[in-house]
Amino acid sequence: MRAKAGFGSGLLGVLIFSGSLPATRLAVSGFAPLFLTAARAVIAALLGGALLWLLRQTRPARGDLAALALVSLGVVVGFPLLTALALRGMTSAQAIVFVGMLPLATALFGVLRGGERPRPAFWLFSVLGSAAVAGFALSQGVAAGVEPNLLMLAAILLCGLGYAEGAALSRRLGGWQVISWALLLALPAMAILACATWPARWDGIGALAWSGLAYVSVFSMLVGFVFWYRGLALGGIASVGQLQLLQPFLGLALAALIVGEPVSGTMLAVSAAVVLCVAGARRFA
Repeated sequence: MRAKAGFGSGLLGVLIFSGSLPATRLAVSGFAPLFLTAARAVIAALLGGALLWLLRQTRPARGDLAALALVSLGVVVGFPLLTALALRGMTSAQAIVFVGMLPLATALFGVLRGGERPRPAFWLFSVLGSAAVAGFALSQGVAAGVEPNLLMLAAILLCGLGYAEGAALSRRLGGWQVISWALLLALPAMAILACATWPARWDGIGALAWSGLAYVSVFSMLVGFVFWYRGLALGGIASVGQLQLLQPFLGLALAALIVGEPVSGTMLAVSAAVVLCVAGARRFA
């Protein structure tokens, strides 16, 4: 029952996260990447802080601060900033396929930081899925440019670290509490950055950019983590983390429907390949 509950909670988190890159693509049409990164973190921190105060949550122990700092580095600052920068030079559909590498990164950090030990067959399926994504990234290097691809790879590594570290903390603190405390930890720096990168004019920012900012602030930065960290804590970092292999399919559909970006047959083929690996990886996690 615990594993099933973790799987269901993790799936809800993935559904919410699937809209993150298309929403970021919309947001950077009106906001600079640095301001977007800071603004989404500030908004989410205020919401998370209000929840912590209203529900009278106990402060984390001093020994948890280093782990919370890594969560902040990975999912509050690193992933949002690097993806926003990458999306200036590639479409969200191209960036979404990189998410297929996130389960492997999460599993690796789950071993290093969470003490998990998946069986050898798990790594085989994880590497196969990630290899398909890496091959796609290499083939798209000329079209998207080297820099956006490198930024997305760095974003995936930092995000995997933040996921694994947050999942380990969630076993003691709770899922929504972890992301809320991590957001509050980053709030002073993010508030300063938001003020420093404040837009010179607001009248030229369209409704789509505002809607993208709203989504990544409320859902991508807070609500999604409530379900995701709970799923990782209950079902295991390596096992539930493989659900991220489903995100390319969901994200590509959203990119086509909401942003109107083209989705090539190659993208669909790579997404199908990595999704086929999720069953095998989950079985041997």
